[in-house]
Amino acid sequence: MNQSKPFNNVYIIGISFISALGGYLFGFDFAVISGALPFLRKEFALDPLWEGFLTGSLALGCIAGCLIAGNIAEKYGRRPGLMVAAFIFAISSLGIALSKGLVFFVVMRFAAGIGVGMASMLCPMYIAEISPAAVRGRNVAINQLTVVLGILITNLCNYFLADTGVDAWRWMFGLGVIPSAIFLIGVIWLPESPRWLMKAGKPEKAKQVLSRIGAAAFVDTTLKAIEKSLTGATKQSYKAVFAKAVRPAVLVGITLAVFQQFCGINVVFNYTSTIFASVGSSLNQQLFETVSIGIVNLIFTLLAMWQVDKLGRRPLMLIGSLGLSVLYIALAFSLQSHVAAGIISILVLLAISVYATSIAPITWVLISEIFPNKIRSEASTVAVVSLWGAYFILVFTFPILAKVLGTYGPFYLYAVICFCGFLFIKTKVKETKGQTLEELEDNLVRH
Repeated sequence: MNQSKPFNNVYIIGISFISALGGYLFGFDFAVISGALPFLRKEFALDPLWEGFLTGSLALGCIAGCLIAGNIAEKYGRRPGLMVAAFIFAISSLGIALSKGLVFFVVMRFAAGIGVGMASMLCPMYIAEISPAAVRGRNVAINQLTVVLGILITNLCNYFLADTGVDAWRWMFGLGVIPSAIFLIGVIWLPESPRWLMKAGKPEKAKQVLSRIGAAAFVDTTLKAIEKSLTGATKQSYKAVFAKAVRPAVLVGITLAVFQQFCGINVVFNYTSTIFASVGSSLNQQLFETVSIGIVNLIFTLLAMWQVDKLGRRPLMLIGSLGLSVLYIALAFSLQSHVAAGIISILVLLAISVYATSIAPITWVLISEIFPNKIRSEASTVAVVSLWGAYFILVFTFPILAKVLGTYGPFYLYAVICFCGFLFIKTKVKETKGQTLEELEDNLVRH
C-alpha cells in the first residue's frame, strides 16, 4: 500500500463489509419470522407454547452454531468458519421453504440458527482482529449495520409477499438463499485474521495481511504487540475463560450479552404483529409497522456507527439502557390503556431508535474487544452462547407472558431489567475506545 498513508481505509472497509454480510443473514432470519408468524399460526395451528418454541428454535441452533464456530475458528481459522456458516444457512433456507410439517420446520429453523450463530460470533471477532484501533468500533458496528439492512429488506419483502396467498411464508424464508450465496462468494476473497495466523505460527502470512491494511510502522508495532500477547500461549480450554486474571472481563461480557436480549427489544422485532394486533391493527398495518421499524433501525444504526469511536462505548450504553427503561413504562401503560395504534407506533419506534444507537451495536463491539488474545475465541463463544440462550428465553416466554399478563405486562418487567442494566454498566463497564486489543489486555492484567 501507499506508505504515506497510515491505513488502507478502502481495503479495511471492504473486507469489513464482506465479513459483515454474515450479519445480514442474522438480520434476515431474525426478521422473517415476524412477517411469517400470521401465516404460520394458521398453517400449523400454533398455541402460545408452540409459537414461542418455533420462534426461539433459531436461538437453540445459534447456541450450537457458536460452539461449532469456536472450534473451527481455533483449528482452521476465522475464514473457513464464515464459509461453513454461509453454506449451512443456504441449505436451511431451502429446507424451511419446503417444510411440510411443524417438526420439520422447527428442525430446519434450528439448522438456520447454527449458521446464524456461527456468523454472529465470527463476524465481529474477525472484523475486530483485522481493524486498527482508531476505527475498530466503527468497523465492528458495520456488522450491526448489515443486521439492520437484513431486517429492513426482509420486512419489505414480507410486506410485498403478504398478498401472494397462504404459501407466502415459503417465499419469505426461501429468499434467504440469495444473501447466503453472496456471502459465500465474498468470503472466498477475504484474508485470514492476522492474529489467528500469528497464533497458528504463520508470522509471514500475518505480515502480508497487515501490510495490505496499514503502513510499515503499523505492521511492525502490531506484529510485536500480538507476539507479546501470545507469549507462552497454548490451546485454551473453556476452564481458562474463568481463570481469576480474566474473570472480570468475561463476566462483564456475559452480562452484557444477556442484557442485550433481556432488555426486551427483540420481542418488538419478533412479535410486531402480536403487539399491534392487541390494539386492533389489521394484518396489512402490522406488516407495515415492521417496515417502519426496519427504516428507523437502519437510520439510528448509522448514527451509532458515526458516534461509537467519538462518544465512546460506555456513554452510549448508559443512555440506551436508561432510555429504554423509561420508554417501556410508557409503552406498557399505553398498551394497557388501549390508546390509538399511532401512539403505540411512536413509542415503539422511539424504543427502536434508542436501542439501535446504543445496546444493539455496542454490545457486539465490546464483546469483540474486551477478551485477551489467548482466550478470545473461547471467551467470545461463552458470551455469544449466553446471548442466544437469553434470546431463546425472551422469545419463548413472551407469548406465554402476554397471554397471562396481557400484551402490556412483559414491558413493565423489561423496564426493570433495563434499569438494572444501567446500574451494571455504570459500575462495571470501562471505556475501550481508541485502544488496541493488546492495550486493553494489558489494562486488564494491571487491574
